[in-house]
Amino acid sequence: MQKLYAGFAVLVLGMGGMSAATAAGLELRLGQAGQKDFGSGKIVYSLSNTTAAPVQVLRWQTPVDGVDNDMFSVTQNGQPVAYTGRLVKRPAPTDKDYIDLAPGQSISVEVDLSAYYDMRKGGQYTVRYQRDADQVVRAASEAARGGVKSGVIEFDRSGGDSVSVFADAAPDALDEVNKASVGILAATNSYIGCSTTRKDQITAARNSATSYASNSKNYLTAGTQGSRYTWWFGTYNSSRYSTVRTHFNSIYSALSSQPFTFDCSCTDSYYAYVYPDQPYKIYLCNSFWSAPNTGTDSKAGTIVHELSHFTVLGGTDDWAYGQSGAHSLAISNPARAVDNADSHEYFAENTPARN
Repeated sequence: MQKLYAGFAVLVLGMGGMSAATAAGLELRLGQAGQKDFGSGKIVYSLSNTTAAPVQVLRWQTPVDGVDNDMFSVTQNGQPVAYTGRLVKRPAPTDKDYIDLAPGQSISVEVDLSAYYDMRKGGQYTVRYQRDADQVVRAASEAARGGVKSGVIEFDRSGGDSVSVFADAAPDALDEVNKASVGILAATNSYIGCSTTRKDQITAARNSATSYASNSKNYLTAGTQGSRYTWWFGTYNSSRYSTVRTHFNSIYSALSSQPFTFDCSCTDSYYAYVYPDQPYKIYLCNSFWSAPNTGTDSKAGTIVHELSHFTVLGGTDDWAYGQSGAHSLAISNPARAVDNADSHEYFAENTPARN
């Protein structure tokens, strides 16, 4: 049977239809859209709970509400296709950010990849979902899972973790955007829908972000390998260290020399978001205005976070949110930590201070 769940179709599967091979985790499937959508760049994303207990899924790491981060790997002839959708800085997840999947229940949603990835030249593309189960599934005790240990929850991708999709060629609508003011030397601010009070807050935040970036750049230029670096980026490795240093050199250069546009029209609960191929425009949302100017999850830190997303400055992703999540990522996967925007923000904010 089918029922409506939060605006998309949810297919409830009978337990008798599950195979033994998928009985211990989540079955992930990517499929082609219907024949009528051939050439549209659309796919179908499905996730099924094949355990014997309820599972909670972090909705923003799935496309059920749209795509707000680079959750798919899209390639053409083996070459990566640029993500052009928005990248959102969010507060740490709360209960309302999770979807409850009962045993045997699935979610399924159609995704128009051409709205988020640069598929303008058309042709055949290969698509994979690049999130791991531990990023999607809420950690819980064995008791809360009805006897299913959290370590057993993993993706079974044997049903189709990649899909080939065709997209028709499209007009080159992004050319003018990509010719934006990169390289114009003027550290000015322009505003869209911002009150005088908010303009003053933005000016102060940018000034503080510049100080953060300068301090971070100097730390890394000196080659310091203290706990401040390892806490947020993991075990020292010369290549990863060099990557972070390059990011902060670029962020500082942009803050001290480039014209920025701040759009205050967003009313979502996020802090902010950007489109990675549209420097240097930052959309500021509700949580930004209640944040302190400096310190943890601050206005200044948010600006550093968003700048790291721009392809010309670092091209970071959102692999983990919050100080706890970012520190855990540094321990478990340093390569992703150096590609994580919140890790850059917390390194820059340095609260509590580490050497």
